[in-house]
Amino acid sequence: MKLSEIKNQLSVLESVNFVLPDGTMVPSHFHVTEVGAITKNFIDCGGVVREEKKANFQLWEANDFDHRLSASKLLGIIVLAEKTLALADEEVEVEYQGSTIGKYGLDFDGKNFVLTATKTDCLAKDNCGIPAEKMKLNLVDLGTKEASCCAPGGCC
Repeated sequence: MKLSEIKNQLSVLESVNFVLPDGTMVPSHFHVTEVGAITKNFIDCGGVVREEKKANFQLWEANDFDHRLSASKLLGIIVLAEKTLALADEEVEVEYQGSTIGKYGLDFDGKNFVLTATKTDCLAKDNCGIPAEKMKLNLVDLGTKEASCCAPGGCC
């Protein structure tokens, strides 16, 4: 989700809830301890210089069981971050403490913000020798005369 999409959702919500990829709710007494801009400059394994920009939320839970972050409060924090940090309308990455700090994407299910699993990937597959995945086909799906005769019940 982009930051603008989150702001649109927050403008009509009363409460803010986050759901982990396994369906577990982030406890309702969480805090958003950071709203920020992250710029990552790097060189991929193919030698290409890259830059990645994201908006970032850090969720944290403490022993403050009476705390509840309202949608309007979070929206205000985001607006302040946009002005103060020149935060652009980037994709949002969420950090949340599990057994280690996890980084998640973000989606919305109509009621809750859903933390989505992220994964690593090679950005230079064509330069570093990673073979392209081969398309798997059944002979019967090729549509040729030879393929159709090799279908179950065919002449093969």
